Amino acid sequence: MTRVAVVVCAYTQLRWGDLQDSVESARRQPEHPEVVLVIDHEPELLARARARWPELLVLENAEDRGLSGARNTGVAATDADVVAFLDDDATADPDWLGHMLAALEDPAVVGVGGRATPSWPSTTGSGPYVDELLWIVGCSYTGLPETAGDVRNVIGSSMAFRRESILRAGGFRSGIGRVGNQPLGCEETELCIRIAAVQPGARIRHEPRSNVSHRVSADRVGMRYLLRRSYYEGISKAVLARRVGTGDALASESIYLTRVIPRAVLRELRAVGRGGLARAATVVASVATTVLGYAVGRLLGGVVVAAPAPRPVADPVGTR
Repeated sequence: MTRVAVVVCAYTQLRWGDLQDSVESARRQPEHPEVVLVIDHEPELLARARARWPELLVLENAEDRGLSGARNTGVAATDADVVAFLDDDATADPDWLGHMLAALEDPAVVGVGGRATPSWPSTTGSGPYVDELLWIVGCSYTGLPETAGDVRNVIGSSMAFRRESILRAGGFRSGIGRVGNQPLGCEETELCIRIAAVQPGARIRHEPRSNVSHRVSADRVGMRYLLRRSYYEGISKAVLARRVGTGDALASESIYLTRVIPRAVLRELRAVGRGGLARAATVVASVATTVLGYAVGRLLGGVVVAAPAPRPVADPVGTR
């Protein structure tokens, strides 16, 4: 029988309510996985989590601060055959894990990612986001496959790998990916590319039936965050390109930019009288800012260029 662990990583008490929902949704999975909670260098949150879940393995990140180190800590703490990862602001559907494990029954499949559906703040709605830009808030976006199939990489908020494959590839790499509220990314993309390099013939699958509800906080609904996240995505892609080569780093992105984005802009321009012009301008602005971030990242050799962090907002369910 396949042994499964679900690793949840957290870094802030502002998401306490979401974190509880995430952990409990993992515990309710019918497969009864081991649940490992890793706290990223936040002593008060660590103490709070240990008091809330004395029956679970709650650990402090043993590596450098950041999501990559926290995930590696979780992987090292379990000997499960399969390690799934769930974001601290994502709530898994009851069959979330089952669909991913079904995909992993094929011995050639070493990793699988699911769908992440946005849960918008009721006060703001979806703000400036069209479906093609939902990657900015860590959710599934138009341009991803709509049916199960092989992909280059998975979405980080909902994914599972054979533990052996993670270890053979060297784990998640520090120096790339999210640190605190700095909206970098690409750590799971980089891992998937390295897994493919060390395991020729290994397959990464997309399984859209495996779904999580990914809460979008109010501070992420607006042009300020959209542009900031787009810029940092460009920076992340520059770091990724330096590590794995431009071809691997931008293979999927070239299709997105040449096919998905032009269709989105044309669609919105046909709806000029219904807000389409503003939405089209938002798409163009996001792409331009991402390209700017990529250019800056390449110019500076992949060094992360910090941008001012938006002021955090209180978690409306943080007292639960």
